[in-house]
Amino acid sequence: MSNSREQILQSLRRETQPFPYAKAPSTYLHMVPSGDLSPEELETIFVDNAQKAACIVHQPASQEEAIQTLLDIVGEDRKISSWEPDQIPVHGFESALDKAGIAYVGEDALVNVGVTGVDAALAATGSLVLSSGHGRYRSASLLPPIHVAVVSRAQITTDLETWLVGQRTKGLERMRQTSNIVIITGPSRTADIAMQLVMGMHGPRELHIILID
Repeated sequence: MSNSREQILQSLRRETQPFPYAKAPSTYLHMVPSGDLSPEELETIFVDNAQKAACIVHQPASQEEAIQTLLDIVGEDRKISSWEPDQIPVHGFESALDKAGIAYVGEDALVNVGVTGVDAALAATGSLVLSSGHGRYRSASLLPPIHVAVVSRAQITTDLETWLVGQRTKGLERMRQTSNIVIITGPSRTADIAMQLVMGMHGPRELHIILID
């Protein structure tokens, strides 16, 4: 046993070629191939796939209507878990909460509603990309039973690969500043127990998407 071990070690020591590092790909194969699509087509595909994933998609006609939609979801609650207001792409978000007497906290598991923005919305799968960091609390999208994501139409992109290419083009600046990135497709669900689908087992049981200009 000792001789075999020594032979292996000697063989490793004689190895002079360093382990080759993997190179970044120059092209990306898309899991969901698609052609050139207009923004309107991308939005239609995103909404359709998000609804198939059990998301509740709201398409308010104005910023004011978007705020009212958010307040309707919050209901009688006087506290929500939220990203900082400047990270939510709705004009008047903070003042609307103050007027309604709703406090927003960064990290609190004892609330019913969490409100976030997104980094991207992926049309191919109806998924949301969220990065956490300063003013963008990870728990807001993971702990409350209801997650509300405010999505700008300009954030809708074809698929994950396209978004990653865009991040690389920008020098990965956003990705280097974030503590983690999550990709969310619909509410939390599991069918581990007796193959029975249960919503909200490991996270929010409802995912509302407020789609705005």
